[in-house]
Amino acid sequence: MKITDIECHTLLAPNYNQTFTSSAQDSFVVIVRTDEGLFGVGESDVNPWIARACLEARGTHTMSLCAKDILIGADPMDIEGLWRRIYIGTAMHGRRGAFIHALGAVEMALWDLKGKALGKPVHALLGSNPRDKVLPYASLQPNGSSFEAYRDSLVAWAIRAKELGFKAVKAEVTMNGPYAHSGLNESYDRHTQVVAAVRKAIGPDIDLMVDVQYMWPDADTALRTIKDWGEFNLFFLETPIWVDDINGMAKLHNEAPMPIAFGEWQATRHEFVELIDHGKIDFAQPDVGRVGGLIEAKAVCDYARDRGRRIVPHCWKTGISISATAHLAFVTPHCPYIEFLPPELSEDTLRRELVSQELTMKNGEIPLPTSPGLGIELNWDALKRFAA
Repeated sequence: MKITDIECHTLLAPNYNQTFTSSAQDSFVVIVRTDEGLFGVGESDVNPWIARACLEARGTHTMSLCAKDILIGADPMDIEGLWRRIYIGTAMHGRRGAFIHALGAVEMALWDLKGKALGKPVHALLGSNPRDKVLPYASLQPNGSSFEAYRDSLVAWAIRAKELGFKAVKAEVTMNGPYAHSGLNESYDRHTQVVAAVRKAIGPDIDLMVDVQYMWPDADTALRTIKDWGEFNLFFLETPIWVDDINGMAKLHNEAPMPIAFGEWQATRHEFVELIDHGKIDFAQPDVGRVGGLIEAKAVCDYARDRGRRIVPHCWKTGISISATAHLAFVTPHCPYIEFLPPELSEDTLRRELVSQELTMKNGEIPLPTSPGLGIELNWDALKRFAA
């Protein structure tokens, strides 16, 4: 079997809002096709126009080749060998960042294809003795252009998530900083008020994570606010300071009253070494697409395990990425939750419409899938309608 084509699809929801900091409004989807009619589907959380250029850009010498050219004619079953060939052959312009994020979509598609070819679900190809279930947490990004509207939207969605059976929720509490929602510029004290309102609404038995999306400029500023957040019993606090402030991460690990989580933007296993060994993060959050695919994500999981850390993967995307993330979690015992963007609690059109069949939650759990590959079906009409 040989690869005959790499289709790069840049997708954009027609109702996207450029004032939102939500990458679920667009998507980069790759379809790997073969001479035997089999195909695999992958996705990554990356600027889709940049990602397409990363894979299709021409090259003129052995260390800056065209990734698509390397793939055409190759054996799709040799996933690790192909990834390595591309990583080395594009080293001068690749290695990290957007290129690795784009390559993650290809690698994901290759696993989907391989699973279909062998008649096995992806988790069976990644490891043995999978768990019979994984737990998703509801990832909630509220709406509203005022403090009150934002708070009330988040509280309402958290209550709805509890009603749907979720055992954990993550509140995006971001009314300041680089991810500030709808131009809000609220004080840090008001963020405390929102966290308190969500905890009160869901009660003490639902695990609560909080993502402030790099809001505080440094660890000392963050600690002045979160020193009193111990009463909320947070499962973790995600990305409280800038991603490159490794010393600040270590300070938060030592002094914050809750575990600290980072890793959504990292590319390859190598970038997690610094976060885990020097930043001392408690939870590593590889995003399957962004980190470079399932092989790199599993390497991060193994590295974290060996150092006593836990895994909660990042996944703010459609059912394609959610499925890949779940398959990883089934063979990762130290992964207590995966991020799950519930279509019922999302206004993102692509999340609701791009996939017609995907892994679903039952009684707060995702049961072990048995379908070959990722176990998803694209909505081909949506793929055409949302083409950018």
